[in-house]
Amino acid sequence: MAGNNITSIVLLGFPTLNKFKVTIFCLLLTIYCFSLAGNTLIIILVSKTKSLYSPMYFLLTQLSLSDILLTTNIVPNLLCALLTDGINMSLSACLTQFYFFGASESSECLLLMVMSYDRYLAICHPLHYNPIMTSNLCVILVTISWVLSFFILLFETLNVNQLYFCGSNVIDHFFCDYAPLLKLSCSDISMVHIRTSLLCFPVIILPFILIVTSYIYIALVILRISSTSGRQKAFSTCSSHLTVVCIYYGTLIAIYVVPVEGRSLIINKLLSISYTVLTPLLNPIIYSSRNNKIKAAFWKLIK
Repeated sequence: MAGNNITSIVLLGFPTLNKFKVTIFCLLLTIYCFSLAGNTLIIILVSKTKSLYSPMYFLLTQLSLSDILLTTNIVPNLLCALLTDGINMSLSACLTQFYFFGASESSECLLLMVMSYDRYLAICHPLHYNPIMTSNLCVILVTISWVLSFFILLFETLNVNQLYFCGSNVIDHFFCDYAPLLKLSCSDISMVHIRTSLLCFPVIILPFILIVTSYIYIALVILRISSTSGRQKAFSTCSSHLTVVCIYYGTLIAIYVVPVEGRSLIINKLLSISYTVLTPLLNPIIYSSRNNKIKAAFWKLIK
């Protein structure tokens, strides 16, 4: 970053909503606290309940860890920006936030892919599920997901770090996202876009393709079940995961794939809030509300 004119970044947050900033602050703080509590509770329940010692619930704890990392990386700065009408942070801190944001997003994509593979085996090959999805394999897949996410995002962050930043240091957003950062650069960003696209393939695009493929096979198997109760039981084992996948990838596609021409900044920010703040809150609610084992473990812990 030697020679950069910009040494600090100003995140504006939501400058057009100053009249409601106290209300928004209280709402986001409440959501953040419930999100941390819900995801932490999932981790505690799985770690202390023997009936939840299975690959599906272990993967759920890893998803909760990813959600905690994501929301903790974003929300505290967002809350500060709301109270102070913007927040000033160093360029290196901004890049660090971008790194952990990207790593948590990538890990979530990979973990959702592993969870879809787990559901594919459970529904399409139930007799082979236990021999294939062993604890060792589960730990290996999770480790690969975390290491690959942080490793690839390190390369992507280094790519952005090589750019020359000059001119305005103001980002009209509430966190250091990829596109707003590149807008501050005076360098040619065409090669950065190409390298980023290549790096995103194994952690975002490929997992999505494999998730869709898994659910096509799952749907075909469920449709072949003769009884209605059998189909409902089979679908119930993957409905929570499918709901989370739809919400998560739906917002990602809306932000990063759908053209942004004509879309206001406030809409972009609200869409960003949906997967950086709301999704980490919804994930434990969706999984716990539809899972009798988790509800039973919760009441047992309370008693």
